[in-house]
Amino acid sequence: MSEPPGQQGDQEQASNQNEHHASNQIPDRTAGSPVGEESPEHARKRKQEYSNSLEESVQYWQGDDKIPTDIEEVKGTLKDVSGLGESFDLVFREMTFAGRKVGYFFVSGFAKDNIMDIILARLSMLDKKQISADALKAFFDLYIPHIQVELMTSMSQTINKVFQGYSVFYIEQESTSIVLDTRNYPARGPEEPSLEKVVRGARDGFNETLLTNVALVRRRVRDPGLKVEIMQVGRRTQTDVSILYIDDIADIRLVESIRKKIQAVDIYGLPLADKQLEEAIIQKGWNPYPLVRYSERPDVVADHLLDGSVAILVDTSPSVMLMPTTFFDLCQHAEENRQTAFMGTYLRWIRFLGIFASLFLLPIWLLLVLEPGLKPAYLQILGPQETGKLPLLLQFILAEFGVDLMRMASIHTPTPLATAMTLVAAILLGEIAVKTGVFVYEVILYMAFAAVGMFATPSYELALANRMVRLILLVSVAFFKVHGLIIGITIYIIVLTLHRSYNSSYLWPFIPFNAKAMYNIFVRQPVLKNKDRPSFNKTKDRTKMRNTQK
Repeated sequence: MSEPPGQQGDQEQASNQNEHHASNQIPDRTAGSPVGEESPEHARKRKQEYSNSLEESVQYWQGDDKIPTDIEEVKGTLKDVSGLGESFDLVFREMTFAGRKVGYFFVSGFAKDNIMDIILARLSMLDKKQISADALKAFFDLYIPHIQVELMTSMSQTINKVFQGYSVFYIEQESTSIVLDTRNYPARGPEEPSLEKVVRGARDGFNETLLTNVALVRRRVRDPGLKVEIMQVGRRTQTDVSILYIDDIADIRLVESIRKKIQAVDIYGLPLADKQLEEAIIQKGWNPYPLVRYSERPDVVADHLLDGSVAILVDTSPSVMLMPTTFFDLCQHAEENRQTAFMGTYLRWIRFLGIFASLFLLPIWLLLVLEPGLKPAYLQILGPQETGKLPLLLQFILAEFGVDLMRMASIHTPTPLATAMTLVAAILLGEIAVKTGVFVYEVILYMAFAAVGMFATPSYELALANRMVRLILLVSVAFFKVHGLIIGITIYIIVLTLHRSYNSSYLWPFIPFNAKAMYNIFVRQPVLKNKDRPSFNKTKDRTKMRNTQK
């Protein structure tokens, strides 16, 4: 299967396909050709194929999507559609059980050998007297000792199942196949996520296997109300996407909206998993602020589900999307709930202070330097004692780019070389830049404060968005001074207020103001005092804890 080279010629390609669909004939693969080579007619038909999905490809070669009753026809379709014979990991094992010819199709890298060996060993001992005329029913009901087995009548569905890790039995004279769940995905263990580490708490985290991630959530939420829906997204990748919610807590309108948006996604595939899905279902334009919260911790996801949120899991991704979310949700961390209420509140305040510093510390300091009359007497210490060779704004911009460059370098630098890179960044780029007069010490100092505040932001996406706002505020202050800071902050608040998270304000509970919810944002409540779910989620059941007082 290949994509069209362009828009021109689409009608001609469509007419060619329609002609072949109408003919409903599969050209002989080797007619008129030397043994082992493809016939000219078959080669021409292959070059003319421009299918956008597996179903279209099967219909192109067969004329319909039914399973052929002849094993040779099945094998021919698999060669044309799936690449059987060209891809070394695709296996089509032809066998005979009780007088019936059977083709067993699977991907060698996904198959559980022990399960397959047991099934094949049992079938190989059958004879014609042990099965009735209905071989399909006999195999399915009596002689395949496996739990997860289903029947399918669509050829494209069976091929898609094989690429998902299943294995398929095609039985001669039967237009229905037997699909077995023999998946064994290569996966790493549930290790603690590097972005959400805690001092005390669980050390397991999501990995790239959807089934494992669902099990980690199930282990923490043993509630029959927890619903796990699954669907496939992407014409070519057929990526598994799962929606998790608790049906007697979550807002059913929110669930329906998310489900419809995912089902309506028409995209070639999701090779980059959840991030591509987020952009496909959330139209936020160029606004850098995230409308979903990512988490790699099962306990965090379980807690949000109990609060009425909806979780979206995408196969091959260790991150889970939580919806809906607000600016203040993105500022919270699991560590706050692993400490006492007092210490959790203290940590929350420190974190908010760091986020505030990452946003406004540099613009405010630059304003006080440009307008010395605004500084009170006790803040006269603020300000550069020496002037560098470059304007302060240019120094800040270069420092911002330098921090970003070091951050990216640290991600791509192998661990044994990380220490050497840190020394180069700290000594060469910092100390020498100051001594040569390119930077002043105050710029390095306040840039370090802002960088630490950015790294203290729990959401990586929120930290990057805050950095862009800081740059814009710096430019505004440099050109318009006080008016630039006031207008910049005002526009910033207005943009976040208009940034809707499923028809709710992104700055809730600050705008619109909700005193009780705002108190819970800044004060980590003791567990037994936190009796209500956030009204932002519009849950069916607002009560989180029973009233035990008599």
